[in-house]
Amino acid sequence: MTSSPEPSGYLARVSHHPSGVLPRTPLRRLPALLRCCHPEPALAVTAFVTALAVAAGHGPAGAAAVGAAVLAGQLSVGWCNDAADAARDTACGRTDKPVAGGRLSARTVAVAARTALVLCVPLSLLGGPGAAAAHLTGVAAGWCYNLRLKHTPLSPLPYAVGFASLPVFVTLGLPRPVWPAWWAVAAGALLGVGAHLANVLPDIEDDLATGVRGLPQRLGRTVCRWLAPLVMLAAVGVVVAGPPGPAGTAGRWLAIAAGAVAVAGTAARSAGRRSRWPFRAAMVVAGLAVTGLLWSGVGMV
Repeated sequence: MTSSPEPSGYLARVSHHPSGVLPRTPLRRLPALLRCCHPEPALAVTAFVTALAVAAGHGPAGAAAVGAAVLAGQLSVGWCNDAADAARDTACGRTDKPVAGGRLSARTVAVAARTALVLCVPLSLLGGPGAAAAHLTGVAAGWCYNLRLKHTPLSPLPYAVGFASLPVFVTLGLPRPVWPAWWAVAAGALLGVGAHLANVLPDIEDDLATGVRGLPQRLGRTVCRWLAPLVMLAAVGVVVAGPPGPAGTAGRWLAIAAGAVAVAGTAARSAGRRSRWPFRAAMVVAGLAVTGLLWSGVGMV
């Protein structure tokens, strides 16, 4: 039996998981709650954007403020995702998920998501209203994906908007706000789409069985397995070729390394059906793109 996509108001109505006895103390729930926030991408994105803030000219305090805001936003989106997907994960037997495994209630995760979202607002405003508007637009895109757009052919759009908003957030938060270079925004959008394609790969069959028909599910596993590294490589190509001046030897080696990681992590057939290596490869490629910015000393402004 399959279930239909949850309505957009689902996050406000989540209830306790019906099986098992949930931990009673907040301290005992903390490890499960941290597992629900999708810690790998949350920490990776936070680290990458903090590094971009340093490269763009933020001082220690400014870079720390950027990192704190991005972390709050990533936590809110991650927790929102697990709360919204609680019924689907339970139906699919995803015992690796704390809510579906009965180790945590979906309501607890939903409260955590809202709390992180509320904290994200003042933290984003530390960079000024323009920077805050850019970052909160990206966070809102993540929530829209979780609650509705993941079920539609527009599913890559929130990822593109969310990742593209990050360099805008960084540069508009400088003491003298400026728009980032076009190639930084374009690379962010491409990295977001590539990350979306790679992230969905392990769950395509379960998604289809429970009524999730975003663009990757419609394209199918084989197409996504090859499209994801191509999109990520396009992002690295923009980072290498976009800034003025020749790419140089470092840029060429960066592109070669990114290509090897993308293909090995995403297209290798040895990866298991639920392997997280495709998404990890996406994070490594994103890290290589950021490394290229720092290594060459090219700013985004």
